[in-house]
Amino acid sequence: MGRAIIIAEAGVNHNGDINIAKQLIDKAKEAGVDYIKFQMFKADKLVSKNTIKADYQKQTTDSNESQLDMLKKLELSESDYRELQSYASQNSVNMFSTAFDLDSIDTMYKYNPEVIKIPSGEITNLPYLEKICDIDYCPCIYMSTGMATLSEIEAALEVLRTKGQNRITVLHCNTEYPTPMDDVNLKAMQTIGNTFQVDYGYSDHTLGIEVPIAAVAMGARVIEKHFTLDRNMEGPDHKASLEPNELKQMISSIRNIEKALGSPIKQPTKSELKNKAIARKSIVAKTNIEQGEVFTVDNLTIKRPGTGISPMRWYEVLGTTSTKDYLEDEVI
Repeated sequence: MGRAIIIAEAGVNHNGDINIAKQLIDKAKEAGVDYIKFQMFKADKLVSKNTIKADYQKQTTDSNESQLDMLKKLELSESDYRELQSYASQNSVNMFSTAFDLDSIDTMYKYNPEVIKIPSGEITNLPYLEKICDIDYCPCIYMSTGMATLSEIEAALEVLRTKGQNRITVLHCNTEYPTPMDDVNLKAMQTIGNTFQVDYGYSDHTLGIEVPIAAVAMGARVIEKHFTLDRNMEGPDHKASLEPNELKQMISSIRNIEKALGSPIKQPTKSELKNKAIARKSIVAKTNIEQGEVFTVDNLTIKRPGTGISPMRWYEVLGTTSTKDYLEDEVI
């Protein structure tokens, strides 16, 4: 199946501070991610003045503050982004961003990203989808599908494919922060893959690390997970994010699961072949047996080791005549 791509979603967990953003890059590298991702937007082009906050945002930030005012504090300027790109490159960390408005797509394309992420909220935004395709090469496109139906996913895919984009991985997602376990519906990820014959992955907003690990076991090609320096920091997404040591644990667990998935062929492995003779059993003498004596249930039994005749041949042996003397417990 190959190795899943793991994206550490720094998002807006830098709180508008470029130094915190650089620390997030450092921690992502230590954890062993494939990419770190930020979010690129102009708040006044993303939300109108009267847009209310989501419930989880009200719980983690000032409930009297508008979504617009909250997001203004979380913007990264183009010069900030350029500095972060340079810092990530110097530290051998792959970095890209999610653009949330048309102008930010233009800014993003200045850096010739090899990966483009379409967020859940934009998959019903036709001008956005068309602009995503307005590029003279074919990047990897990861498209999140929180809140979406299959028909909405189909419509978005049609736009991308019609415009010549075909390196697409569709990410199952639930946009509640944190996502209740009862609402994860991880099987829907496979439904997406089977329905549209597309690579699939999972963008996770649950607490903990077990669901992304399960997603990889179910065939996810891409995993995206929010992370932060400290869950107690002020800001909308920190509470539903992993801290650096948890991110590292998740990645280690995923890599172990990938190894454990192994081959679909059921056969003894090299590591266990040495146990075969020890753990399996053979037909052995229950008592001393003399040459010419008939083998019966009274003078035969089944014990370890498995170096003799397999017990699966039990009825073949019963009733035959011994060709030699056997001591008790001797393998027949």
